[in-house]
Amino acid sequence: MLKKIALLLLALIVIAQFIRPAKNVSAAAGPNDISAKYPVPADVSALLKRACYDCHSNNTNYPWYAEVQPAGWWLASHVNDGKRHLNFSEFAAYTPKRAKTKAGEIVDEVEEKKMPLNSYTWMHPEARLTVEEIKLIIAWAEDLEAKIK
Repeated sequence: MLKKIALLLLALIVIAQFIRPAKNVSAAAGPNDISAKYPVPADVSALLKRACYDCHSNNTNYPWYAEVQPAGWWLASHVNDGKRHLNFSEFAAYTPKRAKTKAGEIVDEVEEKKMPLNSYTWMHPEARLTVEEIKLIIAWAEDLEAKIK
């Protein structure tokens, strides 16, 4: 009986490898990218790409384990959820009210160290933000929020 259960589980794991979520990958920044409408200094842009874009843009750099299911499903769900909250690749298409709100949320989330998520920085140590980097992102987001009418 135990052998049958083990074989069934193995078969399910193998079959799961053929059911893959769509990848969140784009060739280049599109017309609705935040930088198309709002100024993003190069240093801030680099920080956003390093610490935020995997979950908050239309271009995710996938780790090797994204090819193994169910980890790939979990990552796809996580990225879709992140993009639902904030998508830098679609930011220019936001209404001014929504863009202003999102800029304020960037300040709050980064200031309170809720973003990037600890579960993300654990696997991506390069995404950890220093105190100076946090201040830089906050200053930029506050300035962005003030400029949006």
